Amino acid sequence: MSSEIQLTPIRGIPEIRPGDDLGLMIARAADKMKFKITDGDIIVVAQKIVSKAEGRLVNLESVTPSEFAVEIANKQQRDPRLIEVVLSESANIVRSDDHVLITETKHGFVCANAGVDRSNVVGKEWVSLLPVAPDDSALLLKTRFAELLKVNAAVVITDTFGRAWREGLTNVAIGVAGIKPLKDFRGKTDDHGKELSATVLAVADEIAASSGLLMRKTARIPVVVIRGYYFDHGEGSARELVRLKERDLFR
Repeated sequence: MSSEIQLTPIRGIPEIRPGDDLGLMIARAADKMKFKITDGDIIVVAQKIVSKAEGRLVNLESVTPSEFAVEIANKQQRDPRLIEVVLSESANIVRSDDHVLITETKHGFVCANAGVDRSNVVGKEWVSLLPVAPDDSALLLKTRFAELLKVNAAVVITDTFGRAWREGLTNVAIGVAGIKPLKDFRGKTDDHGKELSATVLAVADEIAASSGLLMRKTARIPVVVIRGYYFDHGEGSARELVRLKERDLFR
């Protein structure tokens, strides 16, 4: 096992538009940097550029808010059209007060505003939505990198979420391909011979969070390649990271 993990930002990726070949644009940007993506790398991609390439964008001028959306918007002093988009992307409202709307998305993620976001989207009236199927999006990128670069690299798609127990935001994994998102240590022993009974690490979230150190909101770095972390290869889903409702004490 390597004692060093290298994070490399992929710079020079242009503004992504619907229909763009995102895998090709990432590969070209890496090549322009003279950075060679290799087997075993983890390519971490920000959700925003995936959503843009997939056309997951909505112009608020095309939205007619419902009475319920207007009611929430008036309470929170927000744009009712934005609230309507949030509701349309939600399966359930988990919590709501005068400032925050936390929902369960149709994917099963619990997050603020169903992942609907105005930041880093061209045009004042445009918002981005989460990909329809982020795991599928990750697999398509992994397959495209294999075609273009002849490499077996894992892909993690990230978004920025809050957390029930902690202040602040951090990147988490919402889509994975080629990597098992959880590492289960239950039944193994620690350095003192004690059996571990509850230790399951969310390695995909740890990978996502580390990429956030370079991505940031204003850095224009939507892709980070992680090298030197020896992960469990295999098929998995980011939904495995979502705690079942009956085990979630915050719902």
